[in-house]
Amino acid sequence: MSTLNRTFAAISALLIGAFLPWAGQAQSTADEEARRRAANIAAFPEAARSLFGQKTAPASMQARAIGSYARGCLAGATALPVDGPSWQVMRLNRNRNWGHPVLIDYLEDLARDVPRITGWPGLLVGDISQPRGGPMLTGHASHQIGLDADIWLTPMPRARLDREARENMPAVNMARADWRDVDPKHWTPAHTRLIKAAASEPRVERIFVNPALKVALCRDPGADRSWLNKVRPIWGHNYHFHIRMSCPAGMASCSGQEPPNFGDGCGEELTGWIERQRAAIFAPPRPPRTGPAPKPKPPMSLEALPAECRQVLVSR
Repeated sequence: MSTLNRTFAAISALLIGAFLPWAGQAQSTADEEARRRAANIAAFPEAARSLFGQKTAPASMQARAIGSYARGCLAGATALPVDGPSWQVMRLNRNRNWGHPVLIDYLEDLARDVPRITGWPGLLVGDISQPRGGPMLTGHASHQIGLDADIWLTPMPRARLDREARENMPAVNMARADWRDVDPKHWTPAHTRLIKAAASEPRVERIFVNPALKVALCRDPGADRSWLNKVRPIWGHNYHFHIRMSCPAGMASCSGQEPPNFGDGCGEELTGWIERQRAAIFAPPRPPRTGPAPKPKPPMSLEALPAECRQVLVSR
């Protein structure tokens, strides 16, 4: 088997683990997360993910997003309170409810509007960022500069969840069994209204959803389709949607991404995503029968991050 085919087989295996509804049904439990974190620290103790992943408090510095969404860090982070009038933070042991103040303010505003937008009691909030940003020990290539947040598509219950539920309760898979559309047993018009409201916020740069969810959004966007330009398909993201804020105005340390200028993505582009996803899940290439398995790529080093991230890492 060629190197290209071996690489595709490895990627497909990862996609299967991320997609199949019985593979954790959204996020790992507290025990699974702890095991993975310990293994990753032991394997690469000097990697950037180990250094940043073990910091438990923010750097006492002026708030700044430093670098890019997938290669950077965060100074002066603010925590989203784990309980709000219309939100609850999930997976508390991860300590990933930190972000740039611009993002935290927006999440609180969005959550307060959710009962009006959706009729739900509020939002369940997933991973935002670590106290000092940077690469994470588990999951997420992005979420490094405090401007990304995952919002569960499971409505917040009216009762407060206890810690055990927040650590181990699975979110709901919104994709249909064939991964071509949403599951009508779980997806409702309120989900569309919520994502539309987030995408319509001028400070939001992107919204990421699973291709199957994008199909539903394209089918019923309302009279104005312009908000769909920000909503792009990506692997996983079948139980939550991902909000990405633009770099704060005048923040030279933050490297943003180009504004979307390629249409609503509801045509051939989306069809391609759907078919590639289905192939990865239902017809992955077989792994090679002989020869050694390819060595895993070493995780990002501290040297790969902006130089300012060293100061963030060592700051008190």
